[in-house]
Amino acid sequence: MSRQPAAIKFCGITRVEDAVVANQLAVDAIGLVFWSKSKRSLNSLQQAAEIAAVCSPFVSVTGLFVDPDVEWVERVLAAVPLNLIQFHGSETDAFCRQFQRPFIKALRMKEDIDLKQAAQSFASARGVLLDTYCKGSPGGTGVAFDWKRFPEDAERKFVLAGGLKPENVAQAIQISGANAVDVSGGIESSPGVKDPVLMKSFVDAVRSP
Repeated sequence: MSRQPAAIKFCGITRVEDAVVANQLAVDAIGLVFWSKSKRSLNSLQQAAEIAAVCSPFVSVTGLFVDPDVEWVERVLAAVPLNLIQFHGSETDAFCRQFQRPFIKALRMKEDIDLKQAAQSFASARGVLLDTYCKGSPGGTGVAFDWKRFPEDAERKFVLAGGLKPENVAQAIQISGANAVDVSGGIESSPGVKDPVLMKSFVDAVRSP
């Protein structure tokens, strides 16, 4: 039996037209950034709602937060129809699960990280996203980590992120064995502005036999 293509999430969507292309390419999820320090942070909740509105019901609209206040998350959830929450800071499992919404937790691949223990700390998570560790940055660095460090634990739904782009994603999946990938800068012409050619190239690279 042939292996199913990895699921794809386009993160850092800031424009309706980019969400439309993502839907045309039938990606599995898009990510909206609700962290003001990010270059891909949305300007308003109305903007986020307009992007979510053009998505197919089968595209998971994900909201990304970094150590947010409870009130901010609740405000976003009230204004934007998010299917999934992605936490990228030092949040605990208890904090993440209080919003009664499926969530994934990002972990940065420090050299000394105990992945098994770290993943077990987020037993409530729908999945665990593994991103490159760069001091002072919670993600979105465009730098890859050693894909051989990706865990073989099939009991957890791990997502591969960090430095992925059309020309390396197939190799990354082959080496890591990941069944889900998350890309942001690798499909952009500038921060927050997706390139439709790169978006299609990325999808083709993931889904090619």
